[in-house]
Amino acid sequence: MKDMKAKRLLLLLMIGFMTCIHVLVAQSKEEKKELKAKQVKELVEAKDFKITVDRVLPMKGRSRSLTSEYTLTIKNDSVFSHLPYFGQAYSLPYGGGVGMIFKAPVSEYKQSYNKKGTAQIYFRTRSSDDTHQFNVQIFSNASVTIMVTSINRQGITYYGTLDLTEETKE
Repeated sequence: MKDMKAKRLLLLLMIGFMTCIHVLVAQSKEEKKELKAKQVKELVEAKDFKITVDRVLPMKGRSRSLTSEYTLTIKNDSVFSHLPYFGQAYSLPYGGGVGMIFKAPVSEYKQSYNKKGTAQIYFRTRSSDDTHQFNVQIFSNASVTIMVTSINRQGITYYGTLDLTEETKE
């Protein structure tokens, strides 16, 4: 009888201990999620962030994973685009132009947040051979979708992550 009571007590203690651990782990996951969302918002608000792109989806064709490092950096009122381009070009200068690799000032920069906390950023810029319109969605978990519409090229979409580890350098 005493042995049975001891086993029940031990079982109840184990269940209580496991419940406490589960609550602590859930809290730490939630805290990490909130901290990441706060970091994302701070970078977006400062207009000083770098996006590393790892996948591209041309308007015509299939999605492609990228093996080299491609980035889009916003620093104050400038954009530093180092992105690949796959798609049809309607009009290009002799030699092919600069594509999506350029540094240029940003115009018409607009920023807002939706109900879920996703940053919606819209801006226009002009490279030496084209005018580009960027629609960037930055989610609270630091994942990013970049949709680019150009005058002389088909639209293209990039997927990547917001760099939270280092300061942007250009």
